[in-house]
Amino acid sequence: MQGFQGENFSHTNFFLIGFSTLNEQRWLLFFPFFLMFALSVAANSILIFVIKKQRSLHSPMCVLIGVTSVVNLFLTTSFIPRMLLSFLFNWNDISLTGCLTQMFFINFTGSFQSSILLLMAVDRYVAICIPLHYSDYINTSNCLKFFCASFIRSAFCFVVLCFLDGRLSYCNSNVIDHCFCEHMALVGLACGSTAINGIVGLLIIIFITILDWILVMVSYVKIFISVFLKDSGKSSRKAIHTCTTHLIVLCLSYMYVVLSTVSYRIGNVMSPNVRVFLSLMYLLFPSCFHPIIYGFRTKEIWEHIINLLRNIKITPFSVKVSNVT
Repeated sequence: MQGFQGENFSHTNFFLIGFSTLNEQRWLLFFPFFLMFALSVAANSILIFVIKKQRSLHSPMCVLIGVTSVVNLFLTTSFIPRMLLSFLFNWNDISLTGCLTQMFFINFTGSFQSSILLLMAVDRYVAICIPLHYSDYINTSNCLKFFCASFIRSAFCFVVLCFLDGRLSYCNSNVIDHCFCEHMALVGLACGSTAINGIVGLLIIIFITILDWILVMVSYVKIFISVFLKDSGKSSRKAIHTCTTHLIVLCLSYMYVVLSTVSYRIGNVMSPNVRVFLSLMYLLFPSCFHPIIYGFRTKEIWEHIINLLRNIKITPFSVKVSNVT
């Protein structure tokens, strides 16, 4: 771990030392974060399996929930296993290329998740406000176009950001006070001007997170206006219940986005451990609890999950041996 060595020098290896103030007790963090990781893998895997297996759940909304679970799995596996090994064995070093690659996949996956939440809101808006045109707007062709546009948007934004971060000279320090490579934490180690990186990072937040949030809120405002203007009944109550489930997920997701972003703007006030913890919860909490929320509050999915658990039979050493010809 080296200090200042001149602007002509740039570190190519870094050390991720999140929660370093815990010193010898840092390894204890392995257990709570491993439990959250296991919960995420188990809950999302069950949800994906149930949705894939049951043809009755192949509606656009359930498919989007399944896609969200796939994204959650990809997001957590992109950094959690390495972080857990760091807690246990102090494997903290990472190359600049590895750091930028990890940063790209984390940000890309998180922004793609935001796009899925937006598509869910659009799906509910079309289903409730203009149901007669549902099949015209929500179909395989339009969904693929939306996913392609979201893929290109996210990939372009974060390729540019990683490219700009990769061109900086990191001569101040090579110690990142975090558990994964995060844009603000990495740029904070650079010497020289980082104004362009800061502006681009802010524009990406506006172009992806804030824009998606505004569009989602507009969709749900129109939904609730449409529902309350109509005669109240069973269909209206079901619509509100479905929207409430999505709003819970949205509020939890964007709450941690805001907290994580603000924590870097008031870094001198907030403890480094708290800042790192909020950043981790921003990525881990949705992955753990989104499938649970969807599973509990979506009646069709919950019924199939219960049936799946009831049909599981554990018989020790039940191995079927077939003849080899």
